[in-house]
Amino acid sequence: MTTPPHGETPFSVFEEALHSISHGIGAALSLAGFAILLVLAGLAAQVDPWKIVGISLYGTSLVLLYTASTVYHGVRHPRLKRLFQSLDHCAIYLLIAGTYTPFLLVNLRGPTGWTLLATVWSLALAGIACKLAWPHRFEVLRVALYLVMGWLVVLAGDALAASLSTTGLALLVAGGVTYTLGVAFYAISAIPFNHAIWHLFVMGGSTCHYFAVFTDVLPFGSS
Repeated sequence: MTTPPHGETPFSVFEEALHSISHGIGAALSLAGFAILLVLAGLAAQVDPWKIVGISLYGTSLVLLYTASTVYHGVRHPRLKRLFQSLDHCAIYLLIAGTYTPFLLVNLRGPTGWTLLATVWSLALAGIACKLAWPHRFEVLRVALYLVMGWLVVLAGDALAASLSTTGLALLVAGGVTYTLGVAFYAISAIPFNHAIWHLFVMGGSTCHYFAVFTDVLPFGSS
């Protein structure tokens, strides 16, 4: 479902309040979670620079996504709403690529990891460029690209699975499935409060992925 151009919105004031509050909570939790990851990575007996970089990109993209969404749904001024709508949609690309990053820089660092990292970030930048160039077109293609990027990991599934714990792998898969199921609510506007439900799926998916980072990226290679 798209937000109409010219700053109009298909949502009621109450719905927009739900959208903004839900992801405002997500923004606060993301900021706290990011700080925890960064502090723990910095306090390791042997600090891994790749781990710091990966966690920094992941945490920044997570906070940016929730913050952009919170502001987009919270503002009423048409021009600001258009601006933050674009930022919100662009931030989804950044979060997908950002979520890959710590695993590819730490757990799967090597030819496979570098190739997948370059691919997913290239797709993210291409998606952002298209969104900025044609902000109200190609909605279906935009959502399709989100899904393709999210599941691109299956190309390196065996290698990644071998580098993760059973818990970490389960959390990654659960997060991906949660995001994917949520897309149905995002797309079907006939479902009451569909976008608010979508927001809950986003929070569930990002929670799974956060704990995958916590359990498998932080301890990796620590002494």
